[in-house]
Amino acid sequence: MANWTIILGVDELNALMGSAFSGSEVAPGPVKHVEPGRIHVVREFHPSMLRPGELVSGPTLMGVADTAAYTLILAHVGPELMTVTSSLTINFLRGAKKGDIHADAELLSLGRRNAVCDIRLWTESPERLAAQATVTYARARQEA
Repeated sequence: MANWTIILGVDELNALMGSAFSGSEVAPGPVKHVEPGRIHVVREFHPSMLRPGELVSGPTLMGVADTAAYTLILAHVGPELMTVTSSLTINFLRGAKKGDIHADAELLSLGRRNAVCDIRLWTESPERLAAQATVTYARARQEA
């Protein structure tokens, strides 16, 4: 495993996300735990997340996966807010019952141009995954 260093901790990440996305109806996060190469994000349940059948919608799960990857990368590179999603592939494993959405994310690769993360999403327990995603971010170019 790579020897990554945390630049932004839980409090700094939550403050950064709160200020960067202050206009959104349902705030992303919050980050609950961060360590080198890993992060745990919990998105509190809101009724707008449900689709017919009382399950959390796919777009909601995709958004949480994307947020977990973004905050994981920012934890390691600092406030590069223009880092953007370049790929998100998700596998829906079972219906996510209504409840808080937990995302455990692992950094697989962190380069100068791209970062790749593995995200595992669940509402009931980490042993009953609702989805797994692989998210790639293109890092903001640094001007010479």
